[in-house]
Amino acid sequence: MNPPPLGALTAAVRSAAPRALAVMVRRTGAFDDAEDAVQEALVAAWTQWPREGIPDNPAAWLVSVASRRYVDAVRSDAARRAREERSTREEPDGAVASDVDDTLRLFLLCCHPSLSPASQMALTLRCVGGLTTREIARGLLAAEPAIAQRISRAKAALRGVPLEAGGELADRIPVLLDVLSLIHTEAHSAVEGDDITRPLLGAEALRLTRVLVSLSRADDSWRPEAMGLMALMLLTDARAPARVDGEGVLVPLALQDRSRWRADLIVEGVALLTEALTQKRAGRYQVRAAIAAVHAEAATADDTDWRQILGLYEVLCRLDPGPVSELGRAVALGEVLGPDAGLRIVAEWEGAASPLRVAAVRAHLLDRAGRLNEAREAYERAAGLTRNGAERRWFLRGAESVERTPGR
Repeated sequence: MNPPPLGALTAAVRSAAPRALAVMVRRTGAFDDAEDAVQEALVAAWTQWPREGIPDNPAAWLVSVASRRYVDAVRSDAARRAREERSTREEPDGAVASDVDDTLRLFLLCCHPSLSPASQMALTLRCVGGLTTREIARGLLAAEPAIAQRISRAKAALRGVPLEAGGELADRIPVLLDVLSLIHTEAHSAVEGDDITRPLLGAEALRLTRVLVSLSRADDSWRPEAMGLMALMLLTDARAPARVDGEGVLVPLALQDRSRWRADLIVEGVALLTEALTQKRAGRYQVRAAIAAVHAEAATADDTDWRQILGLYEVLCRLDPGPVSELGRAVALGEVLGPDAGLRIVAEWEGAASPLRVAAVRAHLLDRAGRLNEAREAYERAAGLTRNGAERRWFLRGAESVERTPGR
């Protein structure tokens, strides 16, 4: 027998692992023990599947092996006899009876409100995404021991928490969407390091969001927002090939080579957003995706419909009030009514929003207004505040371009 391709093995493992973990958590009621058992099963899979082929039901195979590993571990600890008996009463063939529901509940369990956002993110990437601790640490630009400790503490905190969503499902989904959004944002706007993008992290965020959308039903109240988030990710990813130049410096949206944008992702994102909007349950992710769609569908920067974008930001500020929405509105207002109108909005958020974001938006608007000395100072201030090398180079280049611009 020829060994299966590595890509097929990886896809099978990534798809089956969260389903198997969900079943094990439901059976045992012990998140950390269940995850340990599944990790051992995954090691066995990577050893046996290349020789024996991918099983017809990979998730059931993992559940069967993980169950044996779990029972062996429980037998070594007399204090956990009760859980051993409960585990051995489960169906012996390792069948995965309700993998769709269990996977969704695993998503929600990883985003349990008792965990911090950082722990929710790391646990989701590990247990639902299947990333290793090293991959998560690399993607989040954190030390591997710190991520390992964060995951370990999160699993311990969930010990005894049942894998049941019940009536809380619709209430818990917004937290999950926020976690997936944070992962994707980190992938495209890394807080630290020398690179602004983390392709592996971005691809995983989109994959997990696809899984979530696939688990939704047509009448689920949260489905349109999940679709909106997925559309936003697609439209953002579409611009990735043009976001950074050959020297690793950010390229502003207005200056990007739009021929390098991925038309396939734009088409998919716009179609998904259109379908979500027909449900007439507007949410912030749908509105953000609509803003991205207006940019994506403009043939050139000059063709951008800024009045439509401003209208969308007005809606977004009502749905999701706060500095991120308001600073975005300031940029749009600056394009429609002039930079001074946008700067008045920015002034309202001085001291109340991220100093970095305020400085960045202020520098852009001052540059547009031709107030060169102030613009240069704002660019330099932003460069001093960021911890990301690519972003710092962009701000410093902005300050240099202001100095070199003649006749302004």
